[in-house]
Amino acid sequence: MCGIVGLFSHEPVNQRLYDSLLLLQHRGQDAAGIATLDGLTFHMHKAMGLVRDVFRTRDMRDLLGNSGVGQVRYPTQGNADSNEESQPFYVNAPYGIMFVHNGNLTNAEALKQELYDSDRRHINTTSDSEVLLNVFADELSRLTLNTKISPEIVFEAVRGVHKRVKGAYACIALIAGKGMVAFRDPFGIRPLCYGTKEGENGRDVIFASESDVLEAQEYETILNVAPGEAIWVDMQGEIHQAQCAEHAELVPCAFEYVYLARPDSVIDGISVYGARLRLGEYLAHQVARRIPVDEIDVVMPIPDSSRPAAQQLAQRLRLPYREGFIKNRYVGRTFIMPGQAIRKKTVRQKLNAMAVEFKDKNVLLVDDSIVRGTTMREIVRMTKQAGAKKVFVASAAPRVCFPNVYGIDMPTRAELICGDGKGDDEVCKLLEADAVVYQRLEDLKAALHDMNPAIERFECSCFDGEYVTGDVTEEYLAKLEAQAKAAKAKPKKSAED
Repeated sequence: MCGIVGLFSHEPVNQRLYDSLLLLQHRGQDAAGIATLDGLTFHMHKAMGLVRDVFRTRDMRDLLGNSGVGQVRYPTQGNADSNEESQPFYVNAPYGIMFVHNGNLTNAEALKQELYDSDRRHINTTSDSEVLLNVFADELSRLTLNTKISPEIVFEAVRGVHKRVKGAYACIALIAGKGMVAFRDPFGIRPLCYGTKEGENGRDVIFASESDVLEAQEYETILNVAPGEAIWVDMQGEIHQAQCAEHAELVPCAFEYVYLARPDSVIDGISVYGARLRLGEYLAHQVARRIPVDEIDVVMPIPDSSRPAAQQLAQRLRLPYREGFIKNRYVGRTFIMPGQAIRKKTVRQKLNAMAVEFKDKNVLLVDDSIVRGTTMREIVRMTKQAGAKKVFVASAAPRVCFPNVYGIDMPTRAELICGDGKGDDEVCKLLEADAVVYQRLEDLKAALHDMNPAIERFECSCFDGEYVTGDVTEEYLAKLEAQAKAAKAKPKKSAED
């Protein structure tokens, strides 16, 4: 996943884009970038690193203009070691377009070849986002060949994107001198919302991956971009909307609610915090079935995203709740760090166990999910070293058994602790725990459905192997695994290089 933002205003936007990216930092820590439009001139700065490290005062001064886009990157496709892969991406025709994208395409390779052979467009990176930008630019070029741009022309270009592109995509494109368009894939897999605010000089419009960005900047209306929908903001700040997909259905990613999103966000009508509370309630039933409750002395969360589920679980089971781990706020989220060795090393830098809370107790550790198992195994060891007699583990998410191809870094089944069909006893042994309990998939779906009954389906492919776009085959997954192995075998560049 990544975090994206687009802002159309009548006042300078550089500071507000920066503030927005800080609020989206949890969605990507690999790189950050901002592009602004001043008249017909784009200004851009992007680099590897956290938002606070990428932008200096001199960089912000150069980002002139009253509209712009920004992104924080979490790489799922492409070369994570190259700043050329960072967003925003730019093409000079038609008109000049700056583009940011959150998600992952499943037919990127075929599109890249098609763009080169048929559309005579060259893709200079391995990023699927650059592919998506060029598909949109190509569609727009065809439609504006003999006519001026208009809302309907933009919507027709997005319709062309939907017909050609497969996968997950939430996008914002800033077109020089014309306006800004945001659109979402026909299943709405990755989130995108928008808001408006009346200012002294006119209406401001903002698009962002999560609603917390809009709330923090006091936008007056907060709405979701619907699956398959495109929203065009013209140079006068007028908003035009159209459904551009032939068959649109909201099937949002369940993992957003489990782990990815901030708890203070509301995504597609579901409070992330409320969803995590409900997950804790359902998980409590499974814990009571699998572990004698009177053997559990205390419930502890793995901070931060599992805290609501752990609190609700403890309340339901009438067990003491304690905070046994102190988190170093200056270490990134281990799940989204680019490399297994780095993730493992970072666990103990990130968490420290307080022995006073663990000594001579049977502890139930609650985490939001167990993906590779690396982090949890280290935490179980820390818990025992701090003096715990027994360590039970509960996951608010079901068993992660399949790769996610829609923007989450789960490239191979071999990396997943449940990827080769291991049973709970085997997983428990690998984690060095005394028991392990997973949320049931039907309970995950029920918890989310409880929060918004209008959503009938959720994208749960990493749990059940059912890929909503319908184009992910066993051959495709095998190819991903081969590419991941090849990338690991490739020697890393040294500082001297």
